[in-house]
Amino acid sequence: MARISLAAPVEARVLDKGLSVGEAQAAFSNINRLSGGIASFLGKVRDDGETQALELTHYAPLTEPAIRELAQEALSRFALDGVLVWHRIGVMTRGQPIVLVMAAAPHRRAAFDAVDFLMDHLKSASWLWKREKRGGTWEWIEPRAEDRLDLSRWT
Repeated sequence: MARISLAAPVEARVLDKGLSVGEAQAAFSNINRLSGGIASFLGKVRDDGETQALELTHYAPLTEPAIRELAQEALSRFALDGVLVWHRIGVMTRGQPIVLVMAAAPHRRAAFDAVDFLMDHLKSASWLWKREKRGGTWEWIEPRAEDRLDLSRWT
């Protein structure tokens, strides 16, 4: 696998293949080595005994620029040193990573808040369509009421 290279304070990618969490974290930590703290969140396909697979689709001309804009908003809103948002598309199976969000800041609270902000937006107001396969049948998944409530904290 090629080494991951990051240079900008905002790193946003939509990936159609697996993501290397360890390499991303190492590269992000390296370019933000002077930050006081780095917070991260890794979302994975649930292994709840019922979910067989998850599929995410998107409208390519909109998705990555919109995720980059959201990451840029977090960068300025929380006075961060850097932001990374990588989101998978395609079919994923139990235990596979879906999304990796990282924020580097002078102090931990800003990094934690930024990751929370980003995930609330990605979960409830993003540019991705999600469906789950359970019992051999695919069903579209909508954000839950709790997800929308979480998102409302940021308005």
